[in-house]
Order: sequence, then C-alpha cells, then structure tokens
Amino acid sequence: MFVDSHCHLDRLGLDKKQLTETLNFAKARGVEHFLCVAVSVKEFDTMQTAIDGLDDISISCGVHPLHQEDCCSYDELLTVCSLPNVVAVGETGLDYFYSEDTRETQMRSFIDHIKVANVVKKPLIIHTRDARQDTLDTLVKYKAPETQGVLHCFTESLDMALQAIDMGFYISFSGIVTFSSAKELREVAKAVPLDRMLIETDSPWLAPVPHRGQQNQPGYVVEVAEFIAELRGITIAELAKMTTQNFYNLFSEIKK
Repeated sequence: MFVDSHCHLDRLGLDKKQLTETLNFAKARGVEHFLCVAVSVKEFDTMQTAIDGLDDISISCGVHPLHQEDCCSYDELLTVCSLPNVVAVGETGLDYFYSEDTRETQMRSFIDHIKVANVVKKPLIIHTRDARQDTLDTLVKYKAPETQGVLHCFTESLDMALQAIDMGFYISFSGIVTFSSAKELREVAKAVPLDRMLIETDSPWLAPVPHRGQQNQPGYVVEVAEFIAELRGITIAELAKMTTQNFYNLFSEIKK
C-alpha cells in the first residue's frame, strides 16, 4: 500500500463527487491515505469543507512561504495547529527562487512555525528552494531536539538532505524525480536512506511522467514510487512498505 504524504485536495478544483471519484481511483491503485496540506491559515476552513465527509484523509495547517500575503500571527497559528485533527505544522519554509523579496517575512513566519511545532509536538512540513543554508541554520537555532518533520517535494542537494536527516527529518520526493531534467535529484533519491524517505504528489502540481502536463492527482504517487524503486534496484513492494511505514512513524497521530 502507498501513502500520498503531501497533496492539496482543495486545489484540484473538483466538486465533492469528482473528488470522491479521484480518491477512489487512487485507492484502487493501492493508495491508502492522503495528507492534505494547507497553504495558509486563511484557507484552512475552506480546505476542511472541501474534504469533509471523505475517508482516509489527514490535514495540516500552515502558511506557505509564497503565501505571505496570508501571513498570520504566532497566536493564530498556535490556535489552529493545536486542534486535535491537525497532524502537522505547515507547510512552511523558505523560497528564495520565486520570492526573494519577501525573505524577512518568510523568515519570521518560518520561525513562528518551528516554535509552534515545538509547543504542540507535531511534525513540521517544510518547503525549501534556493535557501539551503538559511533553512538548515534556522532549524538548528530554533527547533527543539524532539521536533521532527519532512522536507517535502525535495529538489536540493544530497548534503542538505543528510544534514536534515541528522536533525530528525524525512526527505519526500515528488513527480519531479521522473523529469528528464532531474538528473542530480535522481542521484539524491538513490542515496537517501530508505528508512528516511517519503513519496508524494504535491497535486494538483508536478504530475510525474507519463502524466506530465496533466493535472496531478493522488493516484499518480504510484508512478513516483515505481520510478524510485527502479532507480534503487528494489521492488515496488519494498519501496511502498518502507515509505508507508515511514509516514506513520513521522505522523504518529494518524492511525492506520
């Protein structure tokens, strides 16, 4: 069985019937659980409404670094992340590739998320792009020793991955690893310890080959798994078993 460890079901643009059919397609392919990730506290209620009544979905809440127009206070973030149905804090992080001009705002928000995760004792979901050293340095400075998390949709270096793993983080790979331009990332996917790997779609974006150019969906996490299994020379069953167990180890509030 597989898990889509990071998706944005509310952003697929589907009504409840269509979303149910999309999740049923994924389940028919062996995807047993979906972590639906909020990109802002402002949109959190809308996300919950979109998935209300659907099974096998867990949720997180945070402010994506590219959504700083929706930034919130520490107290607002703490309140929503303290809710019992919220299993993680984020996504949060730093993105200097798309939004270098909001560095200071991103950093303040990132620090707030780390501090909230320390308090509520839930994992961090981190987006990082072109901000390797700042991301690592900020985690070292503010993260409590017991706080874990995941660097999702990973596109950075093996060195960064290993440093994050040493701090208790998992590394999650999306459909980007299947792109022909992702040669360096493929080497990272081959080298990251299997017991620290997650897989995801980040749907509705970044559909893997052979679906590239289409809207991504949770069922396509199978293609991500198949590609990485072939890269590593292991069976798809082994890759599925390990990444699924890793998911439940990290997000321990989720019951199988």
